[in-house]
Amino acid sequence: MTVINPKLPVLVTGASGYIASWIVKYLLEEGHTVHATVRDPARKESVAHLEAIAAKAPGMLKLFQADLLDQGCFDAAMLGCELVIHTASPFVLSGYTDANEALVRPAVEGTRNVLDSVSRSGSVKRVVLTSSIAAICGDNADLATVPGGVYTEEHWNTSSSVDHNPYQYSKVAAEREAWRLHDAQKPRRWDLVVINPVMVYGPSLTKSSASGSIDTLLQMGRGKMRTGVPSLEYGFVDVRDVARAHLRAGFIPAAQGRHILSSRVLGMIGMAQILRQRFGNSYRFPRTTVPKPVAWLFGPLSSDVTRKFLARNVGWPLRIDNSKSRTALDIQYRPVEETLIEHFQQVVDDGLVRRRDGKVSP
Repeated sequence: MTVINPKLPVLVTGASGYIASWIVKYLLEEGHTVHATVRDPARKESVAHLEAIAAKAPGMLKLFQADLLDQGCFDAAMLGCELVIHTASPFVLSGYTDANEALVRPAVEGTRNVLDSVSRSGSVKRVVLTSSIAAICGDNADLATVPGGVYTEEHWNTSSSVDHNPYQYSKVAAEREAWRLHDAQKPRRWDLVVINPVMVYGPSLTKSSASGSIDTLLQMGRGKMRTGVPSLEYGFVDVRDVARAHLRAGFIPAAQGRHILSSRVLGMIGMAQILRQRFGNSYRFPRTTVPKPVAWLFGPLSSDVTRKFLARNVGWPLRIDNSKSRTALDIQYRPVEETLIEHFQQVVDDGLVRRRDGKVSP
């Protein structure tokens, strides 16, 4: 069991990110001192929301410059910290020519650089790593080979590679590297607790945070999926639940191992139905499911997915066991309906989508 002193600073890497911003917010509101690493503390558009939160919270925010591939750059930010929450990771889903250079190497080397600093620090007792469900499962079709037909924390993604689902592969490669470095300690000075969220939705604390979920919302809101969506299931979880889970993983002494975070598994058509129930016909949300052969034929022409991805995910059910997060971290999941409606409302309020009649808001 690892007891973290709440009076000592907590390091959060990649602090301006979608999930990390909520982690920083909750830490500051609980009175913690937060050492927050960002690429450029002088870039006000990326840190202004963190400074605004800190101005109203009892905690203290200290910004540090750090880059994942810059060896030793996390040392200064880690001074005096017993808890490190490592969220920083490359988030690039398209537009690259070399998946290894764009995704895998930065994810693995970045994790290694942070944990090397942890080992040098002399003060860090626990690292909470933001991983992903992608480190547990690659394609929905893989579930057919899983005993019991349900993914748990015991499973690892073995089907992704640099050539197939490279983003997913980067997540599993980075987490495996983290566990390798953790297990190699002699003697063991710090422990590792891992958070494995499914697709994360919910309001962002900044307009500039990138996430795969907002891309899906934008495509739905802008009518790009109005002709129909494939029968594709994936897990949903609220960003605020994910942030809370990181704090509990850090401060609950008995926390250990991996934790799947998933509120509910839902198909894309189910997501569209939830949004239509709230926003009516103001937006061109899809109403139908596209047959798998049609999705397989035309999908690669209109998106960044491959035919192999479609073949191994469309029409395949997904089952995820979230019981460990509920018992070990006491996570009370928000309803998916609340998460999706609040996130889409923010997209509307930010003027990122327009109604069918051309107006900005409903």
